[in-house]
Amino acid sequence: MSKVITAAQAAALIKDGDTVAASGFGLSCWAEEIGIAIKDRFNETGAPRNLTIMHASAVGNRKEKGMSHLGIEGLIKRWIGGIAIASPQMAKLIEDNKCEAYNLPQGVITQLYREIAAKRPGVITKIGLGTFVDPRIEGAKMSACTTEDIVKVIEFEGEEWLFYKTFPIQIALIRGTVADERGNLTMEKEGLLMEVLPIAQAVRNSGGIVIAQVESLAKTGTLNPKHVKVPGILIDHIVIAKPENHFQTEVTQYNPGFSGELKVPLQSVDPLPLDERKIIARRCAMELQPNTILNLGVGIPANVATVALEEEVNDQLTLTTEAGSIGGVPGSGGNFGHAYNSEAIIDHHAQFDFYDGGGIDLSVLGLAQSDEQGNVNVSKFGTRVAGCGGFINISQSAKNLIFCGSFTAGGLQISVANGQLNIVQEGKAQKFIKQVQQITFSGQYASTTEQNVLYVTERAVFQLIKGKMTLIEIAPGIDLQRDVLDQMGFKPDISAQLKLMDIGLFQETWGELKEIIATKEKAKQLEAVEV
Repeated sequence: MSKVITAAQAAALIKDGDTVAASGFGLSCWAEEIGIAIKDRFNETGAPRNLTIMHASAVGNRKEKGMSHLGIEGLIKRWIGGIAIASPQMAKLIEDNKCEAYNLPQGVITQLYREIAAKRPGVITKIGLGTFVDPRIEGAKMSACTTEDIVKVIEFEGEEWLFYKTFPIQIALIRGTVADERGNLTMEKEGLLMEVLPIAQAVRNSGGIVIAQVESLAKTGTLNPKHVKVPGILIDHIVIAKPENHFQTEVTQYNPGFSGELKVPLQSVDPLPLDERKIIARRCAMELQPNTILNLGVGIPANVATVALEEEVNDQLTLTTEAGSIGGVPGSGGNFGHAYNSEAIIDHHAQFDFYDGGGIDLSVLGLAQSDEQGNVNVSKFGTRVAGCGGFINISQSAKNLIFCGSFTAGGLQISVANGQLNIVQEGKAQKFIKQVQQITFSGQYASTTEQNVLYVTERAVFQLIKGKMTLIEIAPGIDLQRDVLDQMGFKPDISAQLKLMDIGLFQETWGELKEIIATKEKAKQLEAVEV
């Protein structure tokens, strides 16, 4: 009996009250054709209703695709996800208090699928302690109608942990490239592998239905078994999608450089203009060590890779993405999460196993709000729900951590001349405030683990020292009181060794990074000899 059905038939299999787990990162591995069919069925018939939707990453193109198809009042009862902002309709549903919403760390969700598959009680981890996910703070609840506690604090072997309980899932929506007639699924054209296998295992072992969207169907016995990422015994139904509903990324239909099928030529990167973003990226790059395993967030953090290329030290870095790529050149914008010419692409959950265990030498992440305890918020602003994504996993476990961004937001203008920084127009909004609205990163928790944490801006560098934001550097040309302290909602500690930021950061040509890293390498070798 053929496993091939239409998207409409797949949507009809979903019952009222079902829990639906979906793979996806942007539009990668997301079953767009089936998502459209679920929306159409609900609009035509009013069914299915009161679904619980679960997904680990940002699923959508920040417009009408992805989870936005399912962001309809009545269709959704509960959202359990990593990021909402990629699907505006889903985010609005949460902001308007029209559904229950739990924002869990991205890595925890990927790992929950494996625990559900194995019928273990849940994920026990320190990820989330001290953040809004901690039930003593907000318990991951993102809307007023969300009341049930799904995260617990437990003590095990004398230590405090968070416990994320498992639950059955009735429907899996996954995606691949080709399926054979028995349902064996390959992913050769996908730019990411995501957590499609553990989702399928979790739903199969919950007694549910696994539906896979593919590009094409192959004859049984013609697929290389090593290319099969999800065996057919786990897949109940196959939907063959139209090309327009099977994008590799949010903005790319298909690029073999993302999927590792070819090494594609890359255009040389134009030098960044000398503005606050480049100054910040340069200062962050000064923290690079020889042979750094690096994770970069979106926006200004991604410019660190460009600076490394300009300074000809990119061979000292191995760039990784939370979605599973290792090596190569990470994509940006709508291609974020993918990498051109990766050295390896591993499963989503496996990448977070590596991250959670401290595998990242350095992570550079964005800075939206910070307070006097070093807490950082990137997940919720006013009523606007963004979501934490992998931010909590990465920021809590990286050996060395930098938060970076402009000192103020909304209209900041600077000028640079003769190695001096001048604030032409101050931003309208302060980023360093008395208390962040939501704790996505806990400075207090980081202090207990003695994590090395810096906060880098174009005019000032802070370090988290003994639980306090401590000013350690200011830019040449900057007035400490007028340009720094008066633009903050709290008074930071000021280091007795307060110094100027490297003047080279504020010049058109820098050229110092290679020597900075070489000096660190020599110091490391000398230390090894002495030991």
